Amino acid sequence: MTQTHNILYVEDNPDNTMLVKRALEARGYKLLHSPTGIDGVAKAESEDVSLILLDINLPDIDGYEVARRLRASAKRELTSVPIIAITANALKGDAEKALEAGCDVYMSKPINIRELWARVEAFVPTP
Repeated sequence: MTQTHNILYVEDNPDNTMLVKRALEARGYKLLHSPTGIDGVAKAESEDVSLILLDINLPDIDGYEVARRLRASAKRELTSVPIIAITANALKGDAEKALEAGCDVYMSKPINIRELWARVEAFVPTP
């Protein structure tokens, strides 16, 4: 039996969420969604996730803080689950800031679906 990989997407924009959901479900992944950083941390701690896609600009706490909380979580798997930061912030230093907060990879918006598939599959094999 093949294993379904849960991917958590922490994103407050419904259009981006729908785009990523369609793209990843077409490849056999299951997308879990959280519209806020606080909810994203809670969902990551309560669900079994293989990968986290993380928007940096969230309505409550920013993605950097989400990444720091996940890396400091009492749930041991979250200290090493891959985190891909996805953001419209393309300023010099933003990628470094994301990596310092605990993200593994940094992607800029608008989301390129082929790049997204490649990044996800590098961490989580297609089911």
